[in-house]
Amino acid sequence: MQETLATSTLSAPRRSSISTQEMFSTADQTSSTGPQPSRPSNIPPPGKSKGWNSGTKLRRMRRIIAEDPEWSLATVPLLTELCIQHIIKNFQNNPILKQLLPEHQQKVLSHLSPELPLAVTANLIDDENYWRRCCMHRWPVCHVARHGGSWKRLFFERHLENLIKHFIPSTTDPAVLLDLLPLCRSYVRRLRVDQLLPPVQLPGPPRSGELSDSGSEGETEEPATDHYQLRDLVAGLSHLEELDLVYGVKDCGMNFEGNLFLFTYRDCHSLAATIKACHTLKIFRLTRSKVDDDKARILIRSLLNHPALEELDLSHNLIGDRGARAAAKLLSHSHLRVLNLANNQVRAPGAQSLAHALAHNTNLISLNLRLNCIEDEGGQALAHALQTNKCLTTLHLGGNELSEPTATLLSQVLSVNTTLTSINLSCNHIGLDGGKQLLEGMSDNKTLLELDLRLSDVAQESEYLIGQVLCANREAARQRTLNPGHLMSPVIAKGPEKPAR
Repeated sequence: MQETLATSTLSAPRRSSISTQEMFSTADQTSSTGPQPSRPSNIPPPGKSKGWNSGTKLRRMRRIIAEDPEWSLATVPLLTELCIQHIIKNFQNNPILKQLLPEHQQKVLSHLSPELPLAVTANLIDDENYWRRCCMHRWPVCHVARHGGSWKRLFFERHLENLIKHFIPSTTDPAVLLDLLPLCRSYVRRLRVDQLLPPVQLPGPPRSGELSDSGSEGETEEPATDHYQLRDLVAGLSHLEELDLVYGVKDCGMNFEGNLFLFTYRDCHSLAATIKACHTLKIFRLTRSKVDDDKARILIRSLLNHPALEELDLSHNLIGDRGARAAAKLLSHSHLRVLNLANNQVRAPGAQSLAHALAHNTNLISLNLRLNCIEDEGGQALAHALQTNKCLTTLHLGGNELSEPTATLLSQVLSVNTTLTSINLSCNHIGLDGGKQLLEGMSDNKTLLELDLRLSDVAQESEYLIGQVLCANREAARQRTLNPGHLMSPVIAKGPEKPAR
């Protein structure tokens, strides 16, 4: 019994040692030739192998299995993708874009760095999405609507503005600005510079006490405080339409000095020549720069008969009656449509000069004289001019020490004038009787849409009834816009009903 078990145990490995190839070959022969008579199987002993031929057959049966089960030929990048990656990587040294297909151009532009040199990208890339990425990379807040809806224009205008704001005369190389002109002249249409730095003034060598006692301080020359001269820069901007400047320093903190906010005569003459030579300029603003009468006259003289100027803003300066007379002359020798002299030192004589020009003017649509001191004498002169003027639509006279006499004449204007749509008389002394006069004038007016009487001592009832008339006028204007060529409805035409007593 034990011998039988030993024999069966030894025979098991012999059967398992039969090669897989022989089993398949035997099965193939059996299936091809049909049933064969049984033969005694010649199983080789365990110690004997079939030599080199048997090993070769086993190696042929092996299959390579990848260690990464997710590996596939599809993960190999296409040659097109490799080329695009190479173009992106070497774009600064070898910019290739126009030669590519449109879909390949979009792939390249979507992966380009927003920090590439402008000498490479300015005249080559027009894609708005790329310039949008450049803008958002540099400035967290961007109002593209203020720049004509163009991200490329926004980038170049703000980039140039930043360079001008941080330009230090006699220290910064002017080539920093002038070298940018060939790249941005086609895109810059507006410059708003709210800071112009003066030259850096280094402290001089200490002087001995003997020199100071001898009075030699007066012989030393005054340090130059002139700002950057814009003539060459503006001359290179062939499409510039709006120039907004402030001669001053922002965030000076404890380093405040008076000469940081000094608009010198040399600055004035240079700026006058600059705006005179810029024939495309439509809007010019110079605010918060301590412009007095003499400097205002120099600037306005250069704007006489300007071919394109439409808006002049000299608000928040030191302009008096002589400067106002110069502005009145400009109204007769230009196509000016907007004049802003708010927060200056214009008094009654200056307002009278402006009124005389306004009576015969056919272009001006907006006049802002708020925060001056024209008083009733100047206010009445303007009211007389408005009886014949047929173009002005907006008049701002807030904070001018006006009272009832001016309101009485303005009520007469309201009954005959058909072009004014907005009047601001806030922060004056119109009074109770002045409010009643204005209410009487508004009863015959169908075109005025805004009349600001805040802080003007007008009775609450008069102010309420005037507001009702204004609401009716606005509704009538809305109906005319919706239905041009049609008459107003009777309800709107008759105005608001008076409250029952």
